[in-house]
Amino acid sequence: MKHSLQLKLTQQLALTPQLQQSIRLLQLSTLELQQEIKQMVQDNPLLDIEEEEDGPHQERETLSGEDINSPNAETETDEQIVSDNKSIDDETATDDQTATDTDWQNEDRQENYGKPHSDNQNEERQIASTEVSLSDHLTEQLALLKLSVKDRQIVMYLIGNLDEDGFLKDEINELLDSLRTEMQINQEEIDTAIRNLQKLRPAGVGARNLSECLELQILAMPEDTEHKLMALTLVTNYLSDLAVRDYKKLKKRLGCDDNTLRNVQKLIQSLNPRPGAAFNVSETRYITPDVYVKKQNSKWKAFLNFDAKPKLKINKMYAEILQKNKGAKFQNIKDQLTDAKWFIKNVEQRYDTILRVSQAIIDEQHNFFEHGDLGMRPMVLREIADKLDLHESTISRVTTHKYMMTPRGILELKYFFGSHVTTHSGSAYSSTAIRALIKKIVEDEDKRKPTSDSQISKLLSSQGIVVARRTVAKYREALQILPMNLRKDL
Repeated sequence: MKHSLQLKLTQQLALTPQLQQSIRLLQLSTLELQQEIKQMVQDNPLLDIEEEEDGPHQERETLSGEDINSPNAETETDEQIVSDNKSIDDETATDDQTATDTDWQNEDRQENYGKPHSDNQNEERQIASTEVSLSDHLTEQLALLKLSVKDRQIVMYLIGNLDEDGFLKDEINELLDSLRTEMQINQEEIDTAIRNLQKLRPAGVGARNLSECLELQILAMPEDTEHKLMALTLVTNYLSDLAVRDYKKLKKRLGCDDNTLRNVQKLIQSLNPRPGAAFNVSETRYITPDVYVKKQNSKWKAFLNFDAKPKLKINKMYAEILQKNKGAKFQNIKDQLTDAKWFIKNVEQRYDTILRVSQAIIDEQHNFFEHGDLGMRPMVLREIADKLDLHESTISRVTTHKYMMTPRGILELKYFFGSHVTTHSGSAYSSTAIRALIKKIVEDEDKRKPTSDSQISKLLSSQGIVVARRTVAKYREALQILPMNLRKDL
């Protein structure tokens, strides 16, 4: 075979680092974006977060004209990527030539966006909790009991074997086996230790099952508590019948009427099935909406939440250094300036895209904002993508982990998209609207004779909505609505 050199021209698609950064920022949640910005500020001295200013921030309306960058910058079609790369490369070259201009150095024309992220406020909100644990709470009470050293040690061991709900995690025989070799204890001693543990508060702690937990709480009630004895009998012997709402059998076993059984059930429902759960310290996480929705001049409009939007700028001190000094030894600072400007533009474009997509969703789902879930229409990502001339993957990134504050609560943008069901007339009905109808049917049903899934399916069919019984069951479970037999009441 003869070897030779050949020159060949080919076209190849490539994502520039700036475009990759833009795509990555778009799919980040608000919390992840704040972490990304914090890391970027630490790595790039040319990038800074502007100090917080007093006074309210004005809301920014949706853009009617062109964005800072092309709205198609994140799209993934071949032609759009090539076009985006060309514009990005051209603008990068321009930035390199004018890096020492005074435009970005002028304080009035610095690229500042959004509202600052206050570290002090976050520190105040993240103060370490000083809540007392269940183990500490029980140990403090145990110190007040007059017990021998051995009995106290056994109770302490039992406290260490409680789960987060206050129940004994291990079987008594297993506890005996583990303690027998160390402390030479017998069944009577461990039974005494369990009784001592169950004397502690909250009532119900140290129980081995739900029935015993409820029994301990009933026993701790005053003697003159109405229906106390009957409730004690029920939780001891017939708790499983109560769980399946077998009221006919319960009335026969307890020898009572509907009204008495109803009062006994109400007494049992007032008990705490997880007595130790109140001592569990869990971190509360709040959702920060990216967009607010308000009605202005009879039209629903979207506004950015500036409390969640960082206010970035170019560091003035380094900008002055770069302006006064030129040469190859300052090329590193010059590159960092370009990176900082690109990052600011990409962050701004992220919020512009979120705002445009949010407004498009509002325009398509205006009946939802007027009438609630029943007004939700079926919608897919492709509809919004075609309307805004964006790629479907861009809409998917924008609507993931982005939240909208509406008069009906904080909703993820994904909430407005869903499957549909065909009606008798051939039109489509949103699955969200169907779930709202199912919820309304259940709320209006006779609690003594709850509506079955088959009956709900027939009721929807009478309204022209064809939904199978299995689909009704799936929607009911998604709404966390119990089956018919568990919704039955006296």
